[in-house]
Amino acid sequence: MSGQSQAAVERAIVARRERVNEAIAEELPIEHPERLYEATRYLLDAGGKRLRPTVLLLVAESLADVDPDAVDYRSFPVGDDAVDVMKAAVSVEVIQTFTLIHDDIMDDDDLRRGVPSVHREYDLSTAILAGDTLYSEAFQQLLETGADPEHTNAAALELATTCTKICEGQSLDIDFESRGAVSTDEYLEMVELKTAVLYAASAAIAAMLLGADEETVDSLYGYGLDVGRAFQIQDDLLDLTTPSEKLGKQRGSDLVEGKQTLITLHAREQGVDVDDLVETDSVEAVDEAEIEAAVERLREVGSIEYARETARDLIASGKDNLQVLPDNDSRDRLEDIADYLIEREY
Repeated sequence: MSGQSQAAVERAIVARRERVNEAIAEELPIEHPERLYEATRYLLDAGGKRLRPTVLLLVAESLADVDPDAVDYRSFPVGDDAVDVMKAAVSVEVIQTFTLIHDDIMDDDDLRRGVPSVHREYDLSTAILAGDTLYSEAFQQLLETGADPEHTNAAALELATTCTKICEGQSLDIDFESRGAVSTDEYLEMVELKTAVLYAASAAIAAMLLGADEETVDSLYGYGLDVGRAFQIQDDLLDLTTPSEKLGKQRGSDLVEGKQTLITLHAREQGVDVDDLVETDSVEAVDEAEIEAAVERLREVGSIEYARETARDLIASGKDNLQVLPDNDSRDRLEDIADYLIEREY
């Protein structure tokens, strides 16, 4: 990606993130009981790139071929009707936050987005309730877009199916931690379910609400699946290659914790004893020298480059799916976002 393209995509993300943040504050007010609703907003207010809602908004803009600088997301033109696509954007971001809260509970993580995780800041029971509240709120938002009832039903079914798939992916991820052998195909299936399906749903739901044909919906879903899988592979790479201070957590923590990634799976196939790459079994105790030695070994056997190449191939495939969209600035930004996902440094 050129410097000019990267600047354009960053501006596009920031502009839509600001609009999404404003909508979150409007749609999810702090109500009674305050502690519960403060907990539901806690991670949403802590930050986040808002990539999934940005994808949804860009798909809607491109399909309608509207000026992104002048469009009213709250009254989006669909024939003679108007659809509140911002509510749909809020919906997918709320689902993303719901999954993060429950992931942190299952992993007993202390931090998320640079702040204490919800169950640490509040308590376990409140965190569970906050996640459940967000889950139900997401469907309420999606059902209030004002879209044609048939289109709304299709979008709601897609989101419900996506949530089930995310749970399946999380279950596989947990299962992998206790398994000695996991194939590359199994890993990519897990990544698709746990991470990529929400990107896919974000793109597809926008098309569904606007009444796009099945071919367009399927192609946009494919775009989301491909870039979502690439996103997770890049996350795995960043865990090993980005300094801890920039990453916001201990570099190499996935390796220390024995998590299965495309990188470590490839290394095992090259005969590397991945379990012995890092002797320290505590993220708090591991030092940079030990991580750097492990990363260098993974580079030597080609595992780092293999993961990068796989991510690049997925991005190329994802971008091909965008040919169903009109040739406009919003489609260009979707292509740029695909590249951005594997070129980002945190």
